Parts: sequence; C-alpha cells; structure tokens
Amino acid sequence: MQIQSVSIEDYISKIPEERQDAFKKLFDAVNDNLPEGFEEATNYGMIGWVVPLSTYPAGYHCAQGTALPFINLASQKNFIALYHMGLYSKPEILDWFVAEYPKYSKKKLDMGKSCVRFKKVEDIPFELIAELSRKMTVEDWIGIYESQYKK
Repeated sequence: MQIQSVSIEDYISKIPEERQDAFKKLFDAVNDNLPEGFEEATNYGMIGWVVPLSTYPAGYHCAQGTALPFINLASQKNFIALYHMGLYSKPEILDWFVAEYPKYSKKKLDMGKSCVRFKKVEDIPFELIAELSRKMTVEDWIGIYESQYKK
C-alpha cells in the first residue's frame, strides 16, 4: 500500500486513524534527532529525510536529479516501516541497533536489510529510534554512499 501525497501532513492524514498518533511520534523521534543538514521530503510513496541537492549536487545515482535518500517512514498494509540506510550500509550501526533493541522492546526484532517493521504501534521503541537517528551525519552518509553505492 503506497500512499500518494503532496506533503508530510497530507501523508499522515491518509494513514489509518489508529496509527496516526504513533506515526507522528515516530516522525518526531527521527526529525527532532537527526543531525543538521538532512531535509524532510515525500518520496517513493513515503515520508523521508534526504541529503538535499544543494548539499550534494550529484544526488541519488538511481534517480538522476533527485536528492540522496537516507531515512524513510511508511505506513504499509500491516505495519509501520522505518527504512534507515545506516543500518544497511554501516555494520557497526546495525550491530549496535540489534544489541540495543531488546533493551527497549520485548518483541522480536522484525527487520530486513534497511527496514525495521513495527506491526503494533505500542511496540515502537521511540527512544531507540531517536538515538539511531543521531548516529550519522550528512557527511558520514555521503562518505559511505560514495564509497559503497555510487557507480
């Protein structure tokens, strides 16, 4: 289920009502804790934070002329998803997150390569997500992106 939206507020308004408060709180946990330089965006049918073209003119190699994505939030059919490129690209952050997760949640960690899925809103570890959001700067992400992904 991809939500088409023209703004962050529009996206949130289209989320099922029972998820909206938790989604807003998750948005705030990320937005309030990201290092300076990331910019809010709606992209790929999600809400996201990107490295703007004004900072990194080369942009995203998979979609020429678009900002470099970093974190996305999505309300999917059966869960809320957090996509964090640091989890995918930096083993130290992934290892830290996997080790810390049980301290914040009694539920088993449900994740893919960069995606953490929350099936129940009451199971979202907002404090852990806030801490995760502080882990990489724009400069860190550009450096990793250029060394690992850009072709």
